[in-house]
Amino acid sequence: MAYNREGYAPWSLTRKAGVQSATVNGDIEVPQYVQPVLDTGFVDEKGDWKGIKSSDESFFISDTSGVIANNGEVLFPNTADKDFIDMTGFKTITIALRPTNGGNYELDGVMGPATHSYANLKPINAGADLRGNTSMNESESGLYTLFSDTSEAMTADVWNIFTINSNRLADQKLLNFKITNKSGGNSTLDFAYLRVV
Repeated sequence: MAYNREGYAPWSLTRKAGVQSATVNGDIEVPQYVQPVLDTGFVDEKGDWKGIKSSDESFFISDTSGVIANNGEVLFPNTADKDFIDMTGFKTITIALRPTNGGNYELDGVMGPATHSYANLKPINAGADLRGNTSMNESESGLYTLFSDTSEAMTADVWNIFTINSNRLADQKLLNFKITNKSGGNSTLDFAYLRVV
């Protein structure tokens, strides 16, 4: 069975009509079958290869915090090799917290540490609330805090898992989470995150 058929190239109908001065062969092969294509990235305007992002397969787990007093704060992630989250190409993030003391905690998305640049901008306002506008509603204008939960109840000694959708923190290049202990007593925290395209 033939997979291709012959057709006339639209630019060379004159050749098919018998005009010998045409410079292009009028016969082209037209594929007649389905062929899978795998898209793994693209070459940008500078000629650099850019791979397509894929969702994280598992959580990245930070180091356990020290003891956090009531009303004390801690920034996550906090490991030596990962002290901020790069959300470039990701739309959704799931965070997980495991406190040793149950109760309320405040969760804020803030600008990452001053030791890094935001793309090529430095210094940045480290620890400041992330501000922007993600609404598609034209009646909403101006900038607002992108993520702040002033009182989230958490259970002790288990992972409390929260998903932040709606492109709220999408493409933030230098993201930290500031966690404030409002549980009424001392607590240590484990923190983890997983990004979704």
